[in-house]
Amino acid sequence: MTDTSHDIRTLNGLIATTLDSVDGYTEAAKDAENTRYADMFTTRASERRSVVTLLQSEVVRMGGNAENDGTILAGAHRVFLNLKAAVTRRDDKAIVGEVERGEDHILHKFQEALDDTALSSTTMAAIQQAFTSVKAGHDQMRDLKHSLEAAR
Repeated sequence: MTDTSHDIRTLNGLIATTLDSVDGYTEAAKDAENTRYADMFTTRASERRSVVTLLQSEVVRMGGNAENDGTILAGAHRVFLNLKAAVTRRDDKAIVGEVERGEDHILHKFQEALDDTALSSTTMAAIQQAFTSVKAGHDQMRDLKHSLEAAR
């Protein structure tokens, strides 16, 4: 028998990190100079909201209280502050770089959860489903960052 409290804690941690991602993408979309990037960031924010909804539904299904706020962890906060500084300069290359750093952070959090053998198969399936979107976002931002660096 699995420990549902461990599953709920893990999911709520992923929800908080994903909410940070939504906030980061929303902020980046508001201030990106290139409308193509703004549209891309808006789309990613929307996809991340869907991930949050999926994970929150799983927490509720298990009888838990789903997280509905981002993290206050120093690392996530630092990433957001760095993004805010890039946004303030309205430098698309810097914004993409900071968004990609945030993507590395969320990808790592999801990979850690996928390696957690104590999670139930149902929770693991929900995380795997969410991870598909997270990985696609990560890879898109990584590729965009590298293309901008190559264009120097």
